[in-house]
Amino acid sequence: MIHRRALRAIVVTLGCSSFFVSHALTASAAGAGTESLADALASAYADNPSLNAQRASLRATDEGVPQALAGFRPSVSAGASIGVENVTSGGASASAHPFATSITVTQPLFTGFRTINGVKAADSAVLAAREVLRNDEEQTLLSAVEAFMNLVQAQATLNLDKQNLDFLGQQVKAAQDRLNVGEGTKTDVAQTNSSLASGQASYDSAVAQLNNAVANYEQVIGHKPRALGAARSVENLLPKDLNAALAGAMTNHPSILAASYNIDIAEYNVKIDEGTLLPTVELQGSLSHEDGGLSSNGNSASAVASLSVPLYNGGSASSKVRQAKETLDQARMQLDSSRDEIRATTISAWGSLDAARAEIRSAESETNAQNLVLSGEIEQQKVGQATQLDVLNAQQTLLSARVALITAQHDRVVASYTLLAALGKLTAQDLGLKVAIYDPTAHYEAVRDRWGGMRTPDGR
Repeated sequence: MIHRRALRAIVVTLGCSSFFVSHALTASAAGAGTESLADALASAYADNPSLNAQRASLRATDEGVPQALAGFRPSVSAGASIGVENVTSGGASASAHPFATSITVTQPLFTGFRTINGVKAADSAVLAAREVLRNDEEQTLLSAVEAFMNLVQAQATLNLDKQNLDFLGQQVKAAQDRLNVGEGTKTDVAQTNSSLASGQASYDSAVAQLNNAVANYEQVIGHKPRALGAARSVENLLPKDLNAALAGAMTNHPSILAASYNIDIAEYNVKIDEGTLLPTVELQGSLSHEDGGLSSNGNSASAVASLSVPLYNGGSASSKVRQAKETLDQARMQLDSSRDEIRATTISAWGSLDAARAEIRSAESETNAQNLVLSGEIEQQKVGQATQLDVLNAQQTLLSARVALITAQHDRVVASYTLLAALGKLTAQDLGLKVAIYDPTAHYEAVRDRWGGMRTPDGR
């Protein structure tokens, strides 16, 4: 646990006290040196290792396309041999060192449509991987939103607990002073000391929550938190009603689109396996040269067209076709599952956002009312019309209302970004983040038509 003095340094560094006093969770103007939510999202987008790993995975998937296209291209092989030859005839012997070279070119002409369907499957795999990357981007940015807002909430709660401790400390001193002059009771002192102990426990718990929030922030965002600034609202990017939100989610969510492309891949794989039952035709040409032998020397050339017709292979090929068809059914079911999951997520996020808005209105009203109640109880206590317990209860109720307001404001921001993610729009480009946007097509276009070379486009 962070030492109390170190904690004060964190509190000063984060600089969230005035942030909450004036504008709660979402409306602080970002000053010099502050880190807004948009800044945090940009850092996560650029530096998150999970997201960068998924980008590398997409680049690896891109290589499946040139591998499939290789089926259209000729293959060339060369060979060489050298040896020793001895011949004995009529008591005489002769020896030689024959040497031979050859080159063979094989060009596929027809492969049962397997190459064509293989290229289509590889292209579909690339499209699916791009959607997987977009989904991972959304999840990374949503985790960054939660980390940012959790840290702001933890700091704000800690500030309230600190204010509560200061208030209770003043109440303990006042109760003791009244007892010393004969105007109070030991019960009042005991009650205030008990409330102070409870407030201290709440404060210590808030310290632990802040520690956790700081650690999670550094893990997700990629650096230690600085003074936190504004959390820009994205509610203007959201649809006006739930039906429009559901329509957008069903059309644009990357999980649904990836599942759709997986169906395409499975359909092409069925055709590829069916192609193994069709004839194949290839053309093979060769050149050879032999020299230094005792029996034959010279050059030769040949060109041969061959046809291969599979008749029976033990049932393996037929089984693979049946297996591919079951995989296709599985892909279709996974699409239905993805749609159900995204529909539930969208409805839940929409409901959470509505609930958070209502909770904010209620908590604001409750906070304003309890401020008046506490002021009234303190004034009535001065003239003997309220007890110390009445004041303590009013303070505790006010603290609870303020914490509820902070929680509701936190929930509203997180719910709005969660809903945006369900719509498939929680991306760096849609948010307009000030960061270099990763282009998933650049690597694909660089490698698609390459006939050779082992270096990656970036020179590795």
